[in-house]
Amino acid sequence: MSLSATELAAQVRKADRRHERLMLGLAAPTIGFIVVFFALPLALFLFRSVDNPEVHDTLPRTLAALAHWDRRTLPDEAAFAALLADLKTAQGKPELSMLARRLNYVVPGFRSIIIRTARLSGEATPAYRDFLIAREPAWRDVAHWGAIANESSRLTDFYLLGALDLRRTAEGRIARVDPQNAVFLDLFARTFWISLTVTLFCLAIGFPVAVVIAQAKPDTANLLLILVLLPFWSSLLVRATAWIILLQDEGLVNQALIWLGVIERPVKLIFNRIGLIISMTHVLLPFMILPLYSVLKGIPRDHMRAAASLGAPPVVAFRRVYLPQALPGVVAGSALVFVISLGYYVAPALVGGPGDQMIGYFVAYFTSSTANWGMASALGSLLLVIVALMYLSLARVVGFDRLRVR
Repeated sequence: MSLSATELAAQVRKADRRHERLMLGLAAPTIGFIVVFFALPLALFLFRSVDNPEVHDTLPRTLAALAHWDRRTLPDEAAFAALLADLKTAQGKPELSMLARRLNYVVPGFRSIIIRTARLSGEATPAYRDFLIAREPAWRDVAHWGAIANESSRLTDFYLLGALDLRRTAEGRIARVDPQNAVFLDLFARTFWISLTVTLFCLAIGFPVAVVIAQAKPDTANLLLILVLLPFWSSLLVRATAWIILLQDEGLVNQALIWLGVIERPVKLIFNRIGLIISMTHVLLPFMILPLYSVLKGIPRDHMRAAASLGAPPVVAFRRVYLPQALPGVVAGSALVFVISLGYYVAPALVGGPGDQMIGYFVAYFTSSTANWGMASALGSLLLVIVALMYLSLARVVGFDRLRVR
């Protein structure tokens, strides 16, 4: 019995849904693995940039007493009593150390104040305000109370503001940090500048290499690709260490330059910006060449011959015919190298100097050395947002402008 067009369409849709469920079931283990071991840890790490359990959970009565505080004069008696009660409850518990460390991020020296006040809470007597100020004069400073009031919410903007060299004053306003403490905007600028420089060097070196490989005979192209992939066969740590040996004062590079008569004495090429850029360019060059090669391989050679036969000079033919077709590879390779450079850690730590450290170094420092997960997460979050915006902008350019060169 023949089926009507409606019945046939319904069976086709049913078969498509069954096929989609089957494909989803086959992909479910991979999706679950990505969610559990990548997406969820990343989300939890990023959440630490706004998480604020220490103050909110440890000082609930104090925060309630400060809810209507004018932030210009010292709080009333009830706030002092609430502070002593909260610290007495937290005394001897891990929450007290966590609270002290958290407030010390806001006001240096706050940790010792909290610890001493917690010890005093057991012997406090009515007239709590006079009692506490007499024994711990730091509570006469409105800034300490303001630091607590600013962290009254379960979520905080302290780390994100700090990553932008901003802070909240005792009155709750956003202001710039002191110039001697403003380091993160310069850090972001340095990271982007180094990443951009490395990307341009990789593009300048990698584009001609990709062109040669794309236009070479198959056997020659395979050999050249093996040479491009050869650095992946050694550890990143080994490659960075090798550059330390090559670039040191008595290293091969300096000795070769002296032998050639280019320089008279060794030039400092290590533990500075020069050595860092050389090392990063060497490591990231394959990430530029491979995307370029995959695009250039698909450009017919007849296009350039046709342009030449129509009277176009080589420069004009390259700019108007070859480069527009190569631009997707240029964009893909540049974006890949630039993004990898932004999060680089090993090469700056080993080859760069103190003024060449990038965001990756400080994320590792705050994570492992100071246990300041909030600031590490804030730096990572801002970097992730910036990269995401760059990719969205890049997708817009690629999608609408088609990367045409006019």
